[in-house]
Amino acid sequence: MLDLFINSNIFGWAYTTIMILYGLTTIGIILVVVSENRNPLKSLAWVTVLLLLPVVGIILYIFFGRNIKNTRMISRRNRRKLKNRQRIPAIDVRSLNISQSARQQILLGRSLTGAHYFDNNKVEIYTDGRSKFNDLLHDLRNARKSINLQYYIFDDDATGRMVRDILIERARAGVAVRVVYDHVGSFSTRTRFFKEMRREGIMAYPFFKVTFPQLGTRINWRNHRKIVVIDGHIGYLGGMNIADRYITGGKFPRWRDTHLRITGPAVAGLQFSFAIDWNFMGQPLIEDHVSLEAPPDGNVGMQIITAGPTSQWRNIALAFHKAIATATRRVYIQTPYFLPTEALLKALQTASLSHVDVRLMIPRNSDSHMLTLASASYIDECLKAGIKIYFYEAGMLHSKMIVIDDEISTVGSTNFDFRSFEHNFEVNAFMYSAELNTRLAAVFTDDQQQSTRILPAEWRRRPWYRKLAESIIRLLSPIL
Repeated sequence: MLDLFINSNIFGWAYTTIMILYGLTTIGIILVVVSENRNPLKSLAWVTVLLLLPVVGIILYIFFGRNIKNTRMISRRNRRKLKNRQRIPAIDVRSLNISQSARQQILLGRSLTGAHYFDNNKVEIYTDGRSKFNDLLHDLRNARKSINLQYYIFDDDATGRMVRDILIERARAGVAVRVVYDHVGSFSTRTRFFKEMRREGIMAYPFFKVTFPQLGTRINWRNHRKIVVIDGHIGYLGGMNIADRYITGGKFPRWRDTHLRITGPAVAGLQFSFAIDWNFMGQPLIEDHVSLEAPPDGNVGMQIITAGPTSQWRNIALAFHKAIATATRRVYIQTPYFLPTEALLKALQTASLSHVDVRLMIPRNSDSHMLTLASASYIDECLKAGIKIYFYEAGMLHSKMIVIDDEISTVGSTNFDFRSFEHNFEVNAFMYSAELNTRLAAVFTDDQQQSTRILPAEWRRRPWYRKLAESIIRLLSPIL
């Protein structure tokens, strides 16, 4: 009897001690979250999770809540070396024949990331995977000196194997081939797929490889960029990864995306982004030559803006905000997921209430049911401000594109959501050209023909349980 009393007493003390330690840990994490002065919505979401989900909340915070802001991607010395190797001439923005809002947009990009303005580039637009991959494979086959390729997803499927086989053939021919793939984004791809590349002389490595014990410090920060630089004078960027679904549609009738092929001096901006990521992974500085020669028919001014969780500022979110806030005629947005920050939502509402033609296009059903619900929770607030909402009906809309007024446009890897703005490493081309702006606006209006405009009265009639699900998921949107 005495032994039972002693054992129960010990158990009671152990339980009490564990609960006290757990409570102190939870309070400590909440204090850390509050003291970091994050977005209030995000801080509140984390406090809610920590209080309502015992144990699970702490685990989620360890994996998804930590902050790596101001972590240096590359040393100042190596950054200077890269810049000195490229020797990009400075352009006086005041001398450019562009609008004042475009000049300010360029200056913002320069202040945020040091991004150069590159004049006289040629841009080809792809709205389907087949045409993009046909041209990419052709360019890869014709590479003579170097291939730098970076994708969030590199699948071991028919498309992935076609790309891999060309890369192997070029490596055997003496071309320097470097591949960066995101470890989590390419998680379903077998390790031997990349090992075979390395055996053939390709320098292929994962970004932020997630292994124990680094699991909790790396899994939340993903490299979402899609960059290709070939021989220092051809570049690709946009929303398409390397996978069959970008051609076949996968489980959707069509996978509608937007990607760019760039020739001209702006390729140096893509090379600079790739070189920093490459060095961040512990690899030596890239010494590839980059051509700054403008093609004869190049007429697009451009900046390459990068962003990531290590940046002091939310670079692309701020660039989006500036473009929307200064719009006077139109704002067209395509995004697969719409989870805006409070500031960006207010900027869109303010523009629409100022009689700017604000249009938002998202897929009727995305590849993530949870993100579809979270995106839908913001629609009512947009409709009340007069924003025109379109549901793309022909398949999965994965395009990340914004068209502002008659001169500014941007295409890249950045979704209009918290994850892209705060957790992912992203890259966008910000372009200053009336001609390209018109072409991209035409792409948007063409997609409208396969979309349904959502009217306020119709939207209010959706089932109550759908509204409830949207509201619940929205609470977690800052940390999705």
